[in-house]
Amino acid sequence: MVKKTAANKRLHTYYTGSVQGIGFRYTAERIAGSLGLTGWAKNLPDGRVEVLCEGRQPDIEEFLRKIADIFKGYIRDVDVEWGDAAGEFDGFDIRF
Repeated sequence: MVKKTAANKRLHTYYTGSVQGIGFRYTAERIAGSLGLTGWAKNLPDGRVEVLCEGRQPDIEEFLRKIADIFKGYIRDVDVEWGDAAGEFDGFDIRF
């Protein structure tokens, strides 16, 4: 679990495009785990993928870069909202 500190941030993101059915959530889970981030990813009924994660800001920024690089041909738009971490997650999960 990422402890809540002033340095930790929360990222709430919506990815639009051809982002379902391509392993997006599983890749997000793998990348988040490798960076020590916590949170979740889930598919939305409207075709978007929603991601909520917490951790150190540089690690979250690296997460965003890796996702953008891997899925550059699939992502049409990214809606990003930053906030302060709540420290409520034990790991990174895929939600259904």
